Amino acid sequence: SILALQVRAAGEMPARRSAKDVGIPLAIMTSDDTHAKTLDLLERNDYFGAKKSQVTLIKQEKVPCLLDNNAHLAVDAADPYTLQTKPHGHGDVHALLHTSGLLNKWSAAGKKWVVFFQDTNSLVFRVVPGALGVSKDKGFVFNSLCVPRKAKEAIGAITQLTHTDGRQMTVNVEYNQLDPLLRATINQNGDVNNEAGNSPFPGNINQLIVSLEEYKQQLAKTGGQIEEFVNPKYKDDTKTAFKSPTRLECMMQDYPKSLAAGTAVGFTVFDNWVGYSPVKNSPADGVGKFTGGQPTHTATSGEMELYACGARLLALAGADVAAPLDASYNGITVPAGPRVVLHPSFACTFDELKGKVVGKHVTIGTPGSVLVVEGAGVRLESLELSGALVIKACPGANVTVKGLKVTNKGWRWVACGADAPEIDRLRGFVVEKDETEELVFDTPGTYEVP
Repeated sequence: SILALQVRAAGEMPARRSAKDVGIPLAIMTSDDTHAKTLDLLERNDYFGAKKSQVTLIKQEKVPCLLDNNAHLAVDAADPYTLQTKPHGHGDVHALLHTSGLLNKWSAAGKKWVVFFQDTNSLVFRVVPGALGVSKDKGFVFNSLCVPRKAKEAIGAITQLTHTDGRQMTVNVEYNQLDPLLRATINQNGDVNNEAGNSPFPGNINQLIVSLEEYKQQLAKTGGQIEEFVNPKYKDDTKTAFKSPTRLECMMQDYPKSLAAGTAVGFTVFDNWVGYSPVKNSPADGVGKFTGGQPTHTATSGEMELYACGARLLALAGADVAAPLDASYNGITVPAGPRVVLHPSFACTFDELKGKVVGKHVTIGTPGSVLVVEGAGVRLESLELSGALVIKACPGANVTVKGLKVTNKGWRWVACGADAPEIDRLRGFVVEKDETEELVFDTPGTYEVP
């Protein structure tokens, strides 16, 4: 979990990064539907190793649902005196942070930035350090993390809007609004790809970074209120009846609309492979996406893309990494290369990774190989791997891998059936660990292997 990784990595951070007791606070926005379950999960797992004081749950309330264009209120089918309600949208996070007092608490503790992330995108933590650097270097009050986007792709786009009176605003525009907006203003063809094959407007992945002091001051003025909108799904083209009741909602990425003209609002673009692999679609929906040539954003793709990110980072550091082969699970074909997991205690940034991997002497020779590295003191000087290798080093254990050759049966990703546990059905496979070379260093000291 995020909490477990943060706590374990904090105790092993090199001195050049920060003090050991980092104590990064985490606020989790819940709703009536998720609050009790989230709290129970945290308490049953002792907050996954984090201090309880690090974690705050902030619960948003629900709002009444609307039946039609005349905004008639929807009532519960079983009780005409009870209104149907739904969450107000993730834009409530701003008001909740303001009213909870957390911003003042974080400011008093010396925090400088607030990072918003969606819990479905595990790769975001690969790019947050770089985006924080961009925010600091550019003086951004608000920074949206983005990825290249194809024209008409179903993801919001970052744009600079210019009013007829000359006022400008850098802000997200939802994909279903972008094309008609462009046709009505600057391009009669709407949202089209440029020569590089991408839309000129990068995709907003809703991972946001704000400067804490300016954010706190702005919310003191607005109370954290965000512009609301209604997004009904109609039964037919007459657009008079809704498929289901809708509600007023708000989005956290609309916060820049409340900022004064001239405020430093920007965005940072990363390639998808290093920063964006959300897990948000069911296997059945994933098949539909795959058939249509779109990213599937399933548990299958999310796991494989996490491994691929680690493998590609090693390759960029100079390692010789086998090319992936296609594999199919849950009706989806994904590239399946070496399964590489680089624990945050080993390296949180690419600069750290380059300092710990002597690239030209590190070879992962087969696409099915597995490499797991955990521990701040691990250094890979020369390694030939064809199989599965797990290295774990406790804080204070300095391990140099030099001249190590590993060949074994390794692990297999085996397709599972409908009778498998839910978590395996969602991924479409189980991992069979046939043979593993495991090097565990649980006592501080200096080691060289083999």
